[in-house]
Amino acid sequence: MTIETTNPETLALHAAFRSDPATGAVAVPIYQTTSYQFDSTEHASNLFALKELGNVYTRIMNPTTDVLEQRVAALEGGAAALAVSSGQAAEAIAIQNICHAGDNIVTGTDLYGGTWNLFKNTFKTMGIEVRFVDPTDPENFRRATDDRTRAYFAETVPNPKLTVFPIKEVADIGRELGVPLIVDNTAAPLLCRPFDHGAAVVVYSTTKYIGGHGTSIGGLIVDGGNFDWEKHADRFPMLNQPDPSYHGAVWTEAVKPLGPIAYVLKARVTLLRDLGAAMSPFNAFQFIQGLETLPLRMREHCRNAQAVADYLKGHPAVTKVIFAGAQEDAEQKRRADAYLTGGYGGLVGFELKGGLEAGRAFIDALEMFYHVANIGDARSLAIHPATTTHSQLSPEEQLATGVSEGYVRLSVGIEHIDDILKDLDQALETAGKLDLAA
Repeated sequence: MTIETTNPETLALHAAFRSDPATGAVAVPIYQTTSYQFDSTEHASNLFALKELGNVYTRIMNPTTDVLEQRVAALEGGAAALAVSSGQAAEAIAIQNICHAGDNIVTGTDLYGGTWNLFKNTFKTMGIEVRFVDPTDPENFRRATDDRTRAYFAETVPNPKLTVFPIKEVADIGRELGVPLIVDNTAAPLLCRPFDHGAAVVVYSTTKYIGGHGTSIGGLIVDGGNFDWEKHADRFPMLNQPDPSYHGAVWTEAVKPLGPIAYVLKARVTLLRDLGAAMSPFNAFQFIQGLETLPLRMREHCRNAQAVADYLKGHPAVTKVIFAGAQEDAEQKRRADAYLTGGYGGLVGFELKGGLEAGRAFIDALEMFYHVANIGDARSLAIHPATTTHSQLSPEEQLATGVSEGYVRLSVGIEHIDDILKDLDQALETAGKLDLAA
């Protein structure tokens, strides 16, 4: 039985699975297996030839993981999804799927530090050029595009800069030029649906809000099914020319009986097959548990983060509050309101008067907040990016991503707001004393 709905609260619980046909179990089982019995030699041959889809080997596909993929694709309004071992793997595969040596992508400068390093250094060793542009002016993407540009990349709510990306503006430029926009929506699940604004591919670190409990690492690539790869065949030879790694399959042709899933199917049966960055069935099960309460948690994250931002604005030790819902610039506020229709998110940043030492003192004084390199847990988290997540970047690169010496990023959890503010207050008092002493 299929539940017909577009409401995320219902989809998060019911999409793609009603009960286990073998046992009647309501919870999605953990199919902890490497391999699957084929019905016959013909059945096996059909699976390997992509004449039908099904389970072959868990490195490529698994029934538990399949439910997670289908459920997130339904929530995003996408055609299909692919689960992988981490958010970093999702980003890497999403780009390698259409880029090879000599190609380039254009990305906004507002990025998570690990993504910046992947783009600037690791991709360079593979011969893939990444061009960094200021997303304040969407036309910068057009100016950086040439015949070898294969994708645009962005984070919906860049971590840690927290200024909302102009999704439609850049997506429209890309559609005009035949360049797909890949959006990392990790910080804004349910709050923003990038496909509604023209994005072609969405990636997630499921480790964050989708999981929500800090127990498992994973990633997802969602294919919007809305980009005409065949129309732009010259720009995407990897999808439109015979693929020697899969007995000469032309992906845009091979998938026509299956739907508009050329991009994500190629990623599954070539890159995931060859690189092996598979999500374990147990982790997929954990993410399904998190997904079931995601709509409720995101409401509390947003409500508590707004209260924290309001509190920080009036604190004497704080010189600046960085929050998607508290943009002073009119255009940034318009973008936040246009794209974050479900709430402004759970991330709040702020600058301390005392700089680097005040930032360290604040972090060390926290009692309830956890000091960890993560976001999106149900519990509240804090970090000082300049000395941790963005420490591999040069000072100039740190500033480009929104990190200064006194910047602190909070991932506001779902604890009672009184307890959240109490912990912040006592830690800020410690940091403020350091500032006065100086």
